[in-house]
Amino acid sequence: MRVFIAGMDGYLGWSLAKYLALGGHEVGGADAFLRRSWVAEMGSDSAIPILPMPGRLDAFAAREGVRPRFWELDLRDSAAVRDAIAAFRPDAVVHLGECPSAPYSMMDADHASFVQANNLQTTFNLLYAMRDAAPDAHLVKLGTMGEYGYGHVDAPIPEGFVEVTMQGRRARIPYPREAGSWYHWSKVHGSYNVSFACRLWGLRATDIMQGIVFGSRFRDEDGALATRFDFDEAFGTVLNRFCCQAAIGEPLTLYGVGHQKRGFLPLGDSMRCLELALTNPPQRGEYRVFNQFAEIYDLTGLAHEVKAAGDRVGLSVTIEHIDNPRAEREVHGYEAAHDNLIALGYEPSLDLRGEIDRTLADLLPHAARIRRHRDALYPRVTWRGGADDTQPSVEALAFEA
Repeated sequence: MRVFIAGMDGYLGWSLAKYLALGGHEVGGADAFLRRSWVAEMGSDSAIPILPMPGRLDAFAAREGVRPRFWELDLRDSAAVRDAIAAFRPDAVVHLGECPSAPYSMMDADHASFVQANNLQTTFNLLYAMRDAAPDAHLVKLGTMGEYGYGHVDAPIPEGFVEVTMQGRRARIPYPREAGSWYHWSKVHGSYNVSFACRLWGLRATDIMQGIVFGSRFRDEDGALATRFDFDEAFGTVLNRFCCQAAIGEPLTLYGVGHQKRGFLPLGDSMRCLELALTNPPQRGEYRVFNQFAEIYDLTGLAHEVKAAGDRVGLSVTIEHIDNPRAEREVHGYEAAHDNLIALGYEPSLDLRGEIDRTLADLLPHAARIRRHRDALYPRVTWRGGADDTQPSVEALAFEA
């Protein structure tokens, strides 16, 4: 299968390029390296050093004997995107080229506008390029479980759609979205645009509502092939951030009371799920939704798992509650279906302890590098503009599950 990865330089993008190439697929991709500049803007860097893309491709070719094709281009350039898709002639396109940060989108009006415009424009450009140059290709768009919101409905979240009765007739409609940031709303808008493109042009698409991915790698590999590992407040996912804090002796910071629940999956599981979606495409004109996670965890429970992992290697790890910069419920029930990928053969690894141990082992040699950017571990972006007198109390955000 010929797979084009938009956003190939990122945490998931570079991992997926390697994973698919190792699986015998022909891989191409594109990136403008904006993630590197966004993280630098936050005063941070990848905890694990990474090479520029030419060095990554050279190292992979030397080790594995295959070299993915690569275009350095801005996905907001519609002509460049169309030309790359036409040149590669993909069977599938994976869209990982959006700005993936809620805090970054909440910084100010300029960042909110940029995230919304970037994420919608890149999606439109890929849709039009596929319509014109690869109409039979399958789009796998990375969405997020955050599109649904967390804890606002005391019922299991289905995979994208819900059946309702209206005036005595059954109807299948999109499950209501309750996104919690400008970034998450950009993903909602993108999902609706992809769905419309399938109806309008007969494209085929799978929308992956992915949980929070964690971990440093999906297999043993040398440093030249490493994927990036972010830990700043905007681009570092919570469990990865906890591991970096543990590695340098900083407290694990829980926002508010810390009982938010989220779906999580290891990096290797994310790769397996994406390949399952790619190799089992929908019909022409079909838009489908997969919820992609291995397990739902309470953030306080995860912090204690990281503390235990630190104890096992002689680290002194503490846990600290800090004021929550976000407007979110901190104690809530949370259930979600994820049957579609399991029906295709996904078996969640559920090796949380092993993944955390391996991640800590990979981070400890880079503790000095993380420590240089320790300030980036702590939140500075508030959802309500930093006006403390407008922040809701913990009691207002919490309710009994």
